[in-house]
Amino acid sequence: MCEIVLASSSPFRRILLEKLNLPFQCQAPDINETPLAGEAADAMVLRLAGAKAQALAGHYSQHLIIGSDQCCVLGGRITGKPYTHDNAIEQLRQASGKRVTFYTGLALLNSRTGHLQALVEPYHVVFRTLSDREIEGYVSQEQPWYSAGSFKCEGLGITLFDSLSGRDPNTLIGLPLIALTRMLRNEGVNPLTP
Repeated sequence: MCEIVLASSSPFRRILLEKLNLPFQCQAPDINETPLAGEAADAMVLRLAGAKAQALAGHYSQHLIIGSDQCCVLGGRITGKPYTHDNAIEQLRQASGKRVTFYTGLALLNSRTGHLQALVEPYHVVFRTLSDREIEGYVSQEQPWYSAGSFKCEGLGITLFDSLSGRDPNTLIGLPLIALTRMLRNEGVNPLTP
């Protein structure tokens, strides 16, 4: 069985991958994540997920390398990570009472054979109408500076929503495990029959 590498420094993705009870290691890929001019959100996350996996292939030449990338689309615009308190406040004000779509790109590269599997998994969130006091309280408590959409749904962020919809709730956190498990089985790795 090929060893698994998660091409990410995200603690959230690491925690999700641990659910599969498969041994793996993490390594942050060094890639330029700037969107291309006119690039659609789904095309961007697909490209970046593949690029993250490919970026590690030289160092991990006999491995299954997982790449993932996520973005948030609000009002037809790609919204990135807020990085600051004020940006998080503004993003949540814009999302209040609206439907937001998250696109997560997922790639699995078998660096031994060069076989790359990739897909985009959408997930939809409907925010309830939030008061400024609620937004400020949330941002102060969870400090979601490095989370697309300015929330952590695995924590207090769940209180911001009216509804969630999609195929796999793990997608919202950044690693669609249902799709990943299928890709791993295609490479002969099944978490149920280690």
